[in-house]
Amino acid sequence: MAEVLVTGGTGYIGSWCILALLDAGHSVRTTVRSLSREPELRAMLQRGEAAADAPLRVVAADLTQDAGWPQAVQGCDAVLHVASPTLTSTPRSDDEMVTPARDGVLRVLRASRDAGVRRVVLTSAIGAIAYGHPDRDTPFTEDDWTNVDAGIEPYQKSKALAERAAWDFVNSQGDGLELATVNPTGVLGPVLGPDFSPSLGLIQRMLDGSMPVNLKFASGYVDVRDVADLHLRAMTHPTAAGQRFIATSGHSLWVRDVAAILHQRLAERADRVPRREMPVWAARSLALVRPELRPLRALLGKNLDATSDKARRLLDWNPRPIEDTIAETAESLLALQTTETENRTA
Repeated sequence: MAEVLVTGGTGYIGSWCILALLDAGHSVRTTVRSLSREPELRAMLQRGEAAADAPLRVVAADLTQDAGWPQAVQGCDAVLHVASPTLTSTPRSDDEMVTPARDGVLRVLRASRDAGVRRVVLTSAIGAIAYGHPDRDTPFTEDDWTNVDAGIEPYQKSKALAERAAWDFVNSQGDGLELATVNPTGVLGPVLGPDFSPSLGLIQRMLDGSMPVNLKFASGYVDVRDVADLHLRAMTHPTAAGQRFIATSGHSLWVRDVAAILHQRLAERADRVPRREMPVWAARSLALVRPELRPLRALLGKNLDATSDKARRLLDWNPRPIEDTIAETAESLLALQTTETENRTA
């Protein structure tokens, strides 16, 4: 079995990648920005049923600095580069998000090449594929690239430019290093801790009533456990080198479809989930005064359908039904909320 580095082990996708690797018998090394987060990470993994004596080593490395990366990758057969720099506030310019994301990817690739790593699997996003395009009737595929000149949000722009930089580096300076990318749509699934993906935040707001109406946009969704499984397949399968793989469970869902699934599967526990859909014109006007809605403004009325046929065909990837994932996501969030309430009152 391989020795594998997972960057950003405390992240939502990163933690599930660690669990999948351990379950497959691999030895895992993972990076955190500060070793003070190691107890939190190990608690998360134990909630995911990892053994207390699992072969896991936690090392410190920050994507914004060179220090630590040569040691982090030394002796590893493969790297799952899941981490991406995050901002604590709205970026004042695109470069505040683009530059750290691109530099972080190149930092990991350079260290991996120098250490003789065989293959890097980069967690990219549908944001590198499906944004900035005119409306279309056909699903997006791995041949598509986001149009970064179309006034898109900094996050999507950073994903597209960071992935472009990764491919350029491997093709021009990789010296035999192999690269594959996984491009997930909206990532849902069980939570291991209070930090989770923006797509899970959508479900949370629907459940707690802070989103009183459904916004009109459609995207694909995928289970975080299936995203982790696709990372492992991209790491090990010979044909995966040099390939991009969209991770999506099926056709896109409108937000109203997600709400309907929650009502069907949770019954009275979904009483606060909205049933009405806000017209696009009204949502665009509201986004002008509600900062949390501004990143969604360009999506309103759009259907970002994508297909995972390539991953299914080449890697025999078979994601679970998204209806089950949506229900399990809600169950997990409700359980987390109950636990947090009990802890506050204890």
